[in-house]
Amino acid sequence: MSMSPAATKPAIPIAPILSSASFRRAGFAPTATVLDAGEARLVTSGRIAIGLALREIGVGPGDTVLVPAYHSQSMVPPVLWRGATPLFYRIRPDTAPDLIDLARHIDGRTRAVMVTHYFGFIQDLAPLRALCDARGVALIEDCAHAFIGEREGRPVGAIGDYAIASSMKFFPIYEGGALVSARRPLGTVALRSAGPGFEAKVALTSLENSFSWRRLKGVQAAMWLPLKLKDGLWGALKKRRPAPAALAPSSSDSSYSFDPGWLDKRSSWFARTLLALVPASRIAALRRRNYERLDAALGSLRGMRALHPSLPPGVCPWVYPLLVIDPEPLFERLLAAGVPVVRFGHPLWQGVDEHTCPVSADLSRRVLALPCHQELREGELAWLIDAVRKAAA
Repeated sequence: MSMSPAATKPAIPIAPILSSASFRRAGFAPTATVLDAGEARLVTSGRIAIGLALREIGVGPGDTVLVPAYHSQSMVPPVLWRGATPLFYRIRPDTAPDLIDLARHIDGRTRAVMVTHYFGFIQDLAPLRALCDARGVALIEDCAHAFIGEREGRPVGAIGDYAIASSMKFFPIYEGGALVSARRPLGTVALRSAGPGFEAKVALTSLENSFSWRRLKGVQAAMWLPLKLKDGLWGALKKRRPAPAALAPSSSDSSYSFDPGWLDKRSSWFARTLLALVPASRIAALRRRNYERLDAALGSLRGMRALHPSLPPGVCPWVYPLLVIDPEPLFERLLAAGVPVVRFGHPLWQGVDEHTCPVSADLSRRVLALPCHQELREGELAWLIDAVRKAAA
């Protein structure tokens, strides 16, 4: 995600935050998640799950891993950590993998292919699954944008040898990811707690984030003393740890870095508890509703259009992606107005450009995505629509 130095503090939350409404279940139809696809291990981020998947596959020095040219930079460091070489394949304008270009990259050194369900829209992976099976290559299903959803009656993540996911993009938590496999056992993936400092930081940071957006006011009042003592607690814990160890992974603060020290750490008790208590059915229903509200109001504005013209059944969107003809002026106006904007794949990994994949370079530059998460209040969603319309005028 790219941000501008001129950006002001967002006026509405860019990611889901915990509220009393987060736990409501009534009135929402059941929906599948990536955790329904197979055996799962809950870790601290999607990139840690990628590293674990590559380790389980046996990727090592001299191997290659195929990565979509339209990607988050956080997908590449786990490949380099294994000593392997990332090779970038093309995607089509609808974001599906270009199977001809992908097949051209497969040779005797290829150990795995990563494929992404961009923005929560679940790809038809049957052709790619057949190609990987025919060539003896493992398939890693990147569900970082698609923790919730299904296609043709199967939960997202059920096609790959491994699926990786990012729960903190969908649930009101500070950290969280998953490694899932419907095809291979995960018995060798043993996880342990990252310690009391990590557990406390995740819980308190998640709650503080909620309080900062005027949610859970009763809880905030009851916790004034623990929050007041927090800075002293962090200082004491850091003194007991060898520098420069961190209490939480950098992925929780939007860094692209990869720290293999978190590979054997399980997601926090707080995050795992909320994952069990916060209903995915509510998340899916409200995200779909918000996406459709945004699309009706913004999808036909001059100079832009929705990247996806329809919202298929079974899709739980991560964000609402707009394809903008002249993105930079609009991007700056949105940030100046306090509108939180996601620019997935901006920038791409060094050396990946229009020569690698014209479509990826174009999407990296032109897609401006807006939040559509379930914790947007009615007034916040109305403000977002109004602010974008004014910026686009």
